[in-house]
Amino acid sequence: MLEARRLTKYYSAIPAIRDVSFTLAPGTILGLLGPNGSGKSTTVSIVTGLLEPSGGRIRFDGIDVGDRLLEYKARLGYVPEEAHLYSYLTGPEYLALIGRLRSMPEARLQRKIAAFLSIFGLTDDRHAPLSAYSKGMRQKILISAALLHDPQILVLDEPNSGLDVTTSLMLRSLIRALAAEGRMVLYCSHVLEIVEQIATDVLILQDGRVAAHGSVRELRRMMASPTLEQAFRRLVVPTDVDGLARTLMDVMKA
Repeated sequence: MLEARRLTKYYSAIPAIRDVSFTLAPGTILGLLGPNGSGKSTTVSIVTGLLEPSGGRIRFDGIDVGDRLLEYKARLGYVPEEAHLYSYLTGPEYLALIGRLRSMPEARLQRKIAAFLSIFGLTDDRHAPLSAYSKGMRQKILISAALLHDPQILVLDEPNSGLDVTTSLMLRSLIRALAAEGRMVLYCSHVLEIVEQIATDVLILQDGRVAAHGSVRELRRMMASPTLEQAFRRLVVPTDVDGLARTLMDVMKA
């Protein structure tokens, strides 16, 4: 079980998140939502061990992750929002680098790389550098790298970015299957429909604080809204977005 307790992070005395708490139990898919600047990226960076919190703690299986950070990261897979890849490497070379950094046996690593390339339709591009890959192809490499070592915890930050419809549907099915096996998934996205379809629980951040936390059904009932999108609008979107859209159309036509 992953427990985040009262996470707080300051940047030059400015709080990015304050008192963010949640629990990620085996078999749980936690959807992390919030507008830009709400603290989602900071929360993800702390959960993945890329940032130290200014306050609060994360415990995994009852142990503070800061005490055993390398062991914790070895059990975690991460798909970042931005694809920072070594563009001069080929897809297989990049995956081999990731696998070797994780001390995976070479024969097993090569078998997995070949299988991932085949599943994602990248075998014909195996000799091309990542600089020649499309955004969707690079995203498939990032997903493969996150899954390569069979992690217990999977953190996905906008994982569908650039993916075609078929791969997006496959990824959705994979996330459900992983949760059914007892894996833990933190899914950060702006696509509310996907979160509503796959998440067992939802955490909504606003101005660095928890605005709501519960199951999709509980949030819809709490906000008296038929969909998660409408509940989200009532919680964290005070602007009349429909009115702004009409104004944009008027400007466009002027």
